[in-house]
Amino acid sequence: MNKKEKIIKVVIIGAGGFGREVLDVFDACNERKTQYDVLGFVVEKEYFTPQTIINDKPLLGDLSWLQQHKEDVFVVCAVAAPQHRKRIIEKVEKMDCRFCNVIHPDAVMTKWINIGNGTIITAGCILTNQIQIGDHVHINLDCTIGHNATLKDFVTLAPGVHLSGHVLLGDGCYVGTGANIIEKKNIGKWSIIGAGCVVINDVPENTTMVGVPGKVIETREEGWYL
Repeated sequence: MNKKEKIIKVVIIGAGGFGREVLDVFDACNERKTQYDVLGFVVEKEYFTPQTIINDKPLLGDLSWLQQHKEDVFVVCAVAAPQHRKRIIEKVEKMDCRFCNVIHPDAVMTKWINIGNGTIITAGCILTNQIQIGDHVHINLDCTIGHNATLKDFVTLAPGVHLSGHVLLGDGCYVGTGANIIEKKNIGKWSIIGAGCVVINDVPENTTMVGVPGKVIETREEGWYL
């Protein structure tokens, strides 16, 4: 290893199933080239149990641990639900923590993609070109994202989601496993697309759509995620 290359110390927020999968992504990156030193996990106070080891990594503490170590580490949030992830990130941002992205080396991507902070892209994903990805976005296993798609902050794609070209996902959208969205459709912020849904129409904000073809079955009040 070149002496000038710096290893990034990382802490993962959230130690559930997706947190463990994010650790797998870091491990896969390090197998290709040592880049990261994952120190362990932090969780919200009610979930912290001292001396807990998860996949050989310790639970370091609750979120207050980050306040004490923010100058030394980068952070990525592996809390799956967008509304909970947003709430946690707002707390961590007040601590002036630094965020990093992590992208599995087996993801296929062109250079024509813009990615914000704190985004996670897992194995088997294919992203083409002129794609805009916001902050703290989760793209799970085997997703495909077509040209000119836009994913705003806190979007989550569950495994096997397929987005055609020119799709727009607003802040906080959650797209369930195996859902398909045809070209040029806008998915309003903080909406939920059910697993296996086929979206052929625009989706209003704060709604839930399910089925084939997709139909809106629920509308929530503005700010339901706060």
